[in-house]
Amino acid sequence: MTTKQHFTPAEWEQILEGPPSAGMLVMTAQHGGMWRETVSMAKAYAEAREQHGESELLDEIVSEKPKIDHARYHSPEELQEHALAHLRDAVALLKDKATPQELEDYKRFVVNLAERVADAHRESGDAQGSVSQAERAAIDSIVQALA
Repeated sequence: MTTKQHFTPAEWEQILEGPPSAGMLVMTAQHGGMWRETVSMAKAYAEAREQHGESELLDEIVSEKPKIDHARYHSPEELQEHALAHLRDAVALLKDKATPQELEDYKRFVVNLAERVADAHRESGDAQGSVSQAERAAIDSIVQALA
């Protein structure tokens, strides 16, 4: 099993930045609902902690405070570029150091978190449910970055 000790401190930060970066990407895709979406991201972490023991690596990731990239971005496109880069970097590290199952667990956690954030706020004018087209596009870009 892969644990935090298999990574350098800088690599571990990259692993930790992935999930909240995905959440921020979805939060900023559509205006409104930031509070509910933030709470939803916290709940995704809490629920993952409740599933303790299924993946030691994921247990260690969700036991730490989400690592948010506090850089100031000048545009939504710049935020998206950096968020997706965080995800690609994390996946590259996990492909190199983690088991295939641990990598899949990480990807599933990130996508689940993004879906929960998107579903947290009912978007006006969206006839198909609570996930807006902009949020769906953000989730699709997250899935592509994780591939």
